[in-house]
Amino acid sequence: MTEQTPHRIPYPGETGEMAEEPHDEMRSYQGRGLLAGKKALVTGGDSGIGRAVAVAFAKEGADVAIAYLSEDSDAEHTAALVREQGVTAAVLPGDLADPAHARGIVEATVQQLGGLDVLVNNIAYQSPVDDFLELTPDQWDHTFAVNIDSFFHTTRAAVEHMPRGSAIVNTGSINGLRGNKTLIDYSATKGAVTALTYSLAQSLLDRGIRVNCVAPGPVWTPLIPATLPADKVGDFGAQTPYGRAAQPDEIAPSYVFFASEQLSSYYTGEVLAPIGGETLPG
Repeated sequence: MTEQTPHRIPYPGETGEMAEEPHDEMRSYQGRGLLAGKKALVTGGDSGIGRAVAVAFAKEGADVAIAYLSEDSDAEHTAALVREQGVTAAVLPGDLADPAHARGIVEATVQQLGGLDVLVNNIAYQSPVDDFLELTPDQWDHTFAVNIDSFFHTTRAAVEHMPRGSAIVNTGSINGLRGNKTLIDYSATKGAVTALTYSLAQSLLDRGIRVNCVAPGPVWTPLIPATLPADKVGDFGAQTPYGRAAQPDEIAPSYVFFASEQLSSYYTGEVLAPIGGETLPG
């Protein structure tokens, strides 16, 4: 990916508004039937990582429900890409910061797809601050409501429907593993996602449900120009050893790995961190 043109787009961000659209349609990906007959729910599935995951799952044979905030054109495009694979797509708009809606998308998925085998908790919000004292209680509460509370409410509703052999995949972040001085609330929620993954993996083992986490480094998605200052967008990801941000297409196969019982039947409570060549202590 080339260096980005510094720009901002309105939150929550539409793919078509980006100066350089991401690679998030998995065009070269070849499925092997790893998820044939499975029913999957992907939150934040309208664009970016969520879109790439939804399409990859469809190419592996899964029906996919896409939950998203309000980006209707992006969601409909993702649904069309899913349907091109001969499987069913459902689109579920609404604010996942609302606990009732976070639970309701599970019931809608079960009704429209006929079951639920794979849950991907991928929705996220971020808003950087230059100083800790700029971080308001309202922003703190909203970030937690979207980034971790929604994971709890959706997962709690989902577990009742998930048979043995099902999988939950949470989206974490490099920022949850090491912190970020301008994304304090976001990093705190992503650290919570890691701990939630570890805890749920232990708690749900007897139910036969595996719980894992993908914690990427910088990924070029609509959230970036929608939330970062324009001067930060231009060199986004340049600090990695790879010298660039990842494309969503490069991240989605990690979710296929964790969703597929054939590939990862002995994996639960794991955090997979595609972070562009950086090494972490520990």
